[in-house]
Amino acid sequence: MRRREFITLLSGAAVAWPSAVRAQQGDHMRRVGVLMNLASDDAEGQARLAAFLQGLHQVGWIEGRNVRIDTRWGAGDTDSFRRYAAELVALAPDVILSAGSPSVAALQHATRKVPIVFVTVIDAVGSGFVDSLARPGANMTGFTLFEYSISGKWLELLKEIAPGVTRAAIFRDPALATGGGQFGAIQAVAPLVGVEVTPVNVRDAGEIERAITVFARCSNCGLIVTASTLAGMHRALIIALAARHKLPAVYFDRFFVLDGGLVSYGPNITEQYQRVAGYVDRVLKGEKPADLPVQAPTKYELVINVKTAKTLGLEVPPQLIARADEVVE
Repeated sequence: MRRREFITLLSGAAVAWPSAVRAQQGDHMRRVGVLMNLASDDAEGQARLAAFLQGLHQVGWIEGRNVRIDTRWGAGDTDSFRRYAAELVALAPDVILSAGSPSVAALQHATRKVPIVFVTVIDAVGSGFVDSLARPGANMTGFTLFEYSISGKWLELLKEIAPGVTRAAIFRDPALATGGGQFGAIQAVAPLVGVEVTPVNVRDAGEIERAITVFARCSNCGLIVTASTLAGMHRALIIALAARHKLPAVYFDRFFVLDGGLVSYGPNITEQYQRVAGYVDRVLKGEKPADLPVQAPTKYELVINVKTAKTLGLEVPPQLIARADEVVE
């Protein structure tokens, strides 16, 4: 579903919702905190929030009628995550939706009591957020982004769409332990496809620009952007630099490709936001996060931008087009 469609759905939801369903949860106003990892003016972030609110509407929670939503936008900044986590906890919400590992870590530091439902977290057990996926055990549960093994498929895709690539830079956020896990999975596949991989730690826009500029000097080079809030925040810059330096690049999320990137493989994150509303609903109705298993994606999407491929001088193999879930012309 497109961003505009989510906004349109929300604009009419309060009017169209039957009065019987509005009364479903009774007169008591519940409170839900939301800590987003992107910026408030990011269209993708707004689409994800809209998907979550739509999911709540579908199970009878109407903002302003029986639930109040307090939203904060961390914009990828560690200090902002900490500040907003403290603010949301101080509001004494019934449950908090948290997006991305940095925001979850900030909330974990702020409270061990308020129920937290997370989304777009890669390694919830390794990060110390839950005891196990089947039995989270504390005040958190939610939806994982993917298993590390998916990262290896990005390198396979890069080689398939750009067979001439012999070296690949692997962009990762060094502040996240998951950056190492993703690189490890990619490194394991590298000998099988004949590509030399180099980890590139980036922390801000300046480092991203310098790293791509330097790496682009080599021949037969490509780029893989691993999953992180940092990458999402700077996606316009990364896509522009990859285009400028004629670097074929593989991304972890479809929104890179919709904005001009070459190819992506991963779950539909916007759909996850809609699904996570079901867990928030269950917590609001009395279930404990400790008893709700952490959910994994059930589907991964391959998205290809053939216009970008042509600009890079690449001919996308017909078999790859046939496998694609979405092709951007």
